[in-house]
Amino acid sequence: MSLSPSAIALLGLVAWALLLALLIVNQRGLLVLTGKMAVNAFAPDGSNLPGFGQRLARAHANCLENLPLQAAVLLYALHAGQTAITDPLACTLLGARLFQSLAHLISTSPLFVWLRFAGFFVQVAILAWWLLRLSGLV
Repeated sequence: MSLSPSAIALLGLVAWALLLALLIVNQRGLLVLTGKMAVNAFAPDGSNLPGFGQRLARAHANCLENLPLQAAVLLYALHAGQTAITDPLACTLLGARLFQSLAHLISTSPLFVWLRFAGFFVQVAILAWWLLRLSGLV
């Protein structure tokens, strides 16, 4: 069975969020097992972790904040048989999500914040375009 680009993007978005969650579990598990942090000492937002830990927690949270919108549109298109609308840009949406997260993980310098914004903007533009097309307004 061959998956459509829309299905691949949907599964990819979920897989990416899961991978980031596993990285958080790994990082925090190592800190607990090495005695560097107590198991109950982690701030939910990662604010009490060193730089990468904070960026990882925020990148994961950002994925989860956007996943419902992305998943809803892709699931609608898949269910309604409208993947002809979403397929052409589905992998671009996934790529922009990965790009945004990776930029977030690498640095918080002004350049990387701008790169993150560019990745986010691409995702928002694609979702807006899809909604217009799926609703029949365009």
